[in-house]
Amino acid sequence: MRNSYLRLSFYTLCILLSFSSCAEEEKEPARKPNFVIIFTDDQGYADLGVYGAKGFSTPHLDTMAQEGLKFNRFYVSQPVCSASRASLMTGCYSNRLGIHGAYFPYSKEGLNPNEETLAEVLKTQGYKTALYGKWHLGDHPNLLPTNHGFDEYYGIPYSNDMWPQHPANDYFKFDPLPLQEGKNKVIDITDQSLMTGKYTNRAVDFIRRNKDNPFFLYVPHPMPHAPLAASYDFAGKSERGLYGDVISEIDAGVGSILSLLKELNLDEHTMVIFTSDNGPWLSYGGHSGSAAPLREGKGTAWEGGVRVPCIVRWPGKVPAGVETNTPAMTIDLLPTIAKLAGADLPKAKIDGMDISPILFQEKGAENPHEGYAFYYKQNELHAVMKGDWKLYFPHTYRSLNGREGTDDGLPIKYDQNTIEAPELYNVATDISETQNVYDQHPDIVEDLMEFAEETREALGDKLTEREGSENRPVGEVVWEGRE
Repeated sequence: MRNSYLRLSFYTLCILLSFSSCAEEEKEPARKPNFVIIFTDDQGYADLGVYGAKGFSTPHLDTMAQEGLKFNRFYVSQPVCSASRASLMTGCYSNRLGIHGAYFPYSKEGLNPNEETLAEVLKTQGYKTALYGKWHLGDHPNLLPTNHGFDEYYGIPYSNDMWPQHPANDYFKFDPLPLQEGKNKVIDITDQSLMTGKYTNRAVDFIRRNKDNPFFLYVPHPMPHAPLAASYDFAGKSERGLYGDVISEIDAGVGSILSLLKELNLDEHTMVIFTSDNGPWLSYGGHSGSAAPLREGKGTAWEGGVRVPCIVRWPGKVPAGVETNTPAMTIDLLPTIAKLAGADLPKAKIDGMDISPILFQEKGAENPHEGYAFYYKQNELHAVMKGDWKLYFPHTYRSLNGREGTDDGLPIKYDQNTIEAPELYNVATDISETQNVYDQHPDIVEDLMEFAEETREALGDKLTEREGSENRPVGEVVWEGRE
């Protein structure tokens, strides 16, 4: 009897200890995912192997697509540097924030410090954050990345063509910004052949140092924005010339990051996103990329200007080897990542929406937006899109009209074309936008017109002399010693 009692007590103790252990395991917080965004500059829709690149290969990005999700219709909000980056960082249409075009050095404007960036959203959840590359949302010390949620910054605050020695630009009459030590390190850009490698090396080092912390790594490469430059290991190696060399070096950098994530067993804890800020700068000819078969390129709201390559990889979460025709936009990345990290959205209104069901290919997943708007220049609404339908409004846009640029690193001049009346295209069945079907679908036109009016009411439209009711002030600064 006594032995039976002892056995019972022993078993009871084991069960209690088991329950206690389980309770302690349940109390351990789940590891938050890491996020890596690699954002290239002026890389066209057709400038990856899996999107039809010619004359060069991108084996690491092609493998990334095989192991993840490839978007066939991924968009930026505007086809130009600063505006596009503002949308990525804030989840807002950039004109909501008063940001248009591309900022020049010593700009008196930039991203308002009151706006909450993706980095700031993730900092609330204990993330380590770093940016290595091109910022282009204000070059004043008060507007640099470490004032917008980044723990570390190493790179350039504007485009890599904005320096006096650029062969195409004799109109830049400013002194380069001085190098800055500490958290903000603005690098010398007179030798650009080493930039891509430097940013990759910094990214790899950051991952190693933060392998035990949740982290957000943003790598906005200044390349392949003209002027092009590749390091010794890549220069002269591709059939496509210098442009292909540059893309090959970027691809190798992506490979280094993915390889390290595997080595550190962070693969299944890390979402990696690769995309571009806008389409190719076609006036640079052989020194620019391709948006084929899309129409036009950078600086236009046509598909070639705003539809960009995008690959998302997260083993075990994002299905491997999948392509989707469901559209999405850079404004959607902040709310999606915030949800996955368990973070609150910014307090001020944003335009993006959670697209994680699309990324995870959940049954019945659809784009959550009513539609998307495409602004350009000083708050001009050039087009709106709902589903497969895209409606353009009368405006002037730049075009080479079939001419090709040279291969000497210098741009040729654009022509100025004008859309005289609204035009409608089905961008799913007419990817090159050659068939204007405005007169054939009055019901679709009416629906898109209503959406455009709602957009103008909120964000304004210079083309129709409308003031928006929801626009917020841009960040403004004063440079000491400069007018």
